[in-house]
Amino acid sequence: MTSATVNDILSIFFALCGIFFMFVGAVGIVRFPDAYNRLHAASKCSTLGVMGLALAAIFHVGALAVTTKALMTILFALVAAPVGSHMLAKAAHLDGLKPWDRQLSDELTQDKERQAGKSSANAPRGMAAPSQPRPARRDPGSDPTARISAVV
Repeated sequence: MTSATVNDILSIFFALCGIFFMFVGAVGIVRFPDAYNRLHAASKCSTLGVMGLALAAIFHVGALAVTTKALMTILFALVAAPVGSHMLAKAAHLDGLKPWDRQLSDELTQDKERQAGKSSANAPRGMAAPSQPRPARRDPGSDPTARISAVV
């Protein structure tokens, strides 16, 4: 097998992997029951699909410029897609979008309740909800020793 044949095989393999992830993500967007699950499918398919297609381009073309641009695209997709989907999901949650009725847990709501001291029954073992709010911090300008403790 020559290097051109190996590159062609790897190119076809990664292209098929990228197309597979894009297809599965599109099916997930259509089939999943609520916006949070659909957002998860969309972010997974974009991240893994772009990675597969960019790797296929690297092996197919093989030029340094294409390799550099494809690797930068993969890096950007690995960072931007999960962060963006997390921000969208949290904004939807804060806006009051209800999750699927058969969802097992809503950890963000449980954390908010724990922080507000509303529910210690839902707290995991060993973690009780705070009984009193934290005392306010002193102004570091009024006491020179407080300035040191504020920095530390």
